[in-house]
Amino acid sequence: MTCAGSAADWPWFRGADYNGVSAEKNWLGTWPGGQPKSLWKKNVGTGYSSMTVADGRVYTLGNANNTDTLYCFDAGTGAGVWTFPYAQKLDPKYYEGGPSATPTVAGGRVYSISKQGEVFCLDAATGREVWRKNIKQEFGLAEPEWGFAGSPLIDGDRVFLNAGSHGVALDRATGSKVWVSGTAAAGYSSPVPVTHSGARAIALFAAKALVVVDPKSGGELARFPWETQYDVNAPDPVVVGNDLFITSGYKFLDGPGTGASGALVRPSAGGLQKVWQSRELASQLSTPVFLNGYLYGISGNGNEPSPLRCLDARTGEVKWSSPEAPMGNLMAADGKLIWVAGNGELIVVTAKPDAYQELARAQVSGGKVWSAPVLANGRLYVRNSKGELTCVDVKGTGTVN
Repeated sequence: MTCAGSAADWPWFRGADYNGVSAEKNWLGTWPGGQPKSLWKKNVGTGYSSMTVADGRVYTLGNANNTDTLYCFDAGTGAGVWTFPYAQKLDPKYYEGGPSATPTVAGGRVYSISKQGEVFCLDAATGREVWRKNIKQEFGLAEPEWGFAGSPLIDGDRVFLNAGSHGVALDRATGSKVWVSGTAAAGYSSPVPVTHSGARAIALFAAKALVVVDPKSGGELARFPWETQYDVNAPDPVVVGNDLFITSGYKFLDGPGTGASGALVRPSAGGLQKVWQSRELASQLSTPVFLNGYLYGISGNGNEPSPLRCLDARTGEVKWSSPEAPMGNLMAADGKLIWVAGNGELIVVTAKPDAYQELARAQVSGGKVWSAPVLANGRLYVRNSKGELTCVDVKGTGTVN
C-alpha cells in the first residue's frame, strides 16, 4: 500500500485507508456565531470530482467550455499552484455533467481518468505530463452510460481502474497494459483493496455484480450478482471485517428483490454468500462508512429528502434514522460523522448506535452538493456541482496546521 504524506492527508478517494474515515483528532472546534470561518473559495468548473489533499496541496477536477482541468492549489491559502487542461465534453445527461472521478496522489505523481477513458499521470509538483493513455480507444472498452467514474487505485507498481468487465490494470510508471478483464461497460465505483482467502485482492462494484479480482492476473476470484436499473452500481464496496457491504439506490432488474437496497456478503467456498439484505440503506451515490461494528450511510437518491441511518453491520438492524435532508455525501473522523447535505449544509453527528445526536450545523456551501467532503489538517473542503470549491476552518482556533 502507498502511504500518505502525513497522517492527516487525504491522498485519494475516501482517504488513506479507502474507508471514508480520517485519522484526524480534535478537529471540531468552537465556531463564532455557529459558523466555521471560510478560508478561501475557488471556481473549478462543473463536475462531481471530490478532492484529494497531500503534502500541503489540494487537487480536484472540473469542466468549463468542454475542457476538463485538473487543479492543484495550496491547501492553506487556495493559491493556484498549477493547472492541467485537456479537451473533454461536458456531457450532461439528467444532471450537470463534468468529471466524476477524483485524482489520486501517490509517490509524487497524480493519476486521473476522464469520463471518456483518458488516463493521465502527472508530476505532482509541477503538473507536467508523465504519460497518458486512452483505455477506451486502445482496449476497445464500452463506455458506461454516464462515463467512467471510478477513481484510480494505486497498489504496488500498478494503477487499477473500474473499466471494462471487471477492471483494468496499468503499469504505474509507464501506463503500459498489465491486464484488461474484458470490454463490457463498467460500474461507477472505485476499486478497493481487500483481503480474500488470505491474499491481497481488488473489489470492484462492476455494472452487474460485485467482483473480487486477482490483482496479478485480473482473474475473477468471486462474484455476487447485483443487477440494477441502468447498471448504476456507484458507491464503493465497504470493507466490514472479512465481509463486504454493497448498496445501490436503483431498483433491481430481477433476482434479489424489486426495491433498492444494500447487502452484506461474505466469502465462502462458493464465492460470495449473502449474510443479510435491507432496503433501509439504499444509497445512489454516497458510500457508507463502517465504524466499530456499525454502518452509517445516506439512504436515498439524487435531490430527494434522505435520512442518515445507522445499521448494525452483523444483522442489518436499523439502530436509528435521522430527520431527512437533501442527499449529499459523507465521511467520518474522531468518532463523528461529517454529513454535507445536498444543499450544502454541514451536519456533524455523533457516530454511536445509541441515538441520532447532532453536534453542530452550519451552511458551508450552496447549490447541489453530491461530491464527498474532505477533512484534512483542520480544514473541510466542500465542492458543489457548479464548481464552487470552499475551504472552511472547522477546528475553530483561528489557525490550522
